[in-house]
Amino acid sequence: MVRSMIEDIDSEIIECADGAAAIAIYESLKPDFVLMDINMQPIDGLTALRTILEKYPDARIVIVSQHQDARTRSTALAMGARAFVGKEDLMSVRELVEEAIRKPATHID
Repeated sequence: MVRSMIEDIDSEIIECADGAAAIAIYESLKPDFVLMDINMQPIDGLTALRTILEKYPDARIVIVSQHQDARTRSTALAMGARAFVGKEDLMSVRELVEEAIRKPATHID
């Protein structure tokens, strides 16, 4: 569903089924930004977020999740996610991607 929101504004979109694949793809491609779900197995999105940021501290990762509780949101942001977007607010994802394309070197809030 997220892909359909952004596929017309970026030419290359790669999807990963789990956090392990996300880490491997990030290491090989070093994308401009990452949209990461939390619910993935065997490695969840928060673990993948931490692993990527430990090695690539400038990685721009946005968490897109159905979990909207304050604790999950604050944990993801404290770990270094650039933003946290609920799956019910996918238009915000589009806005974040458009902003990242316009200003690739800036922090996304």
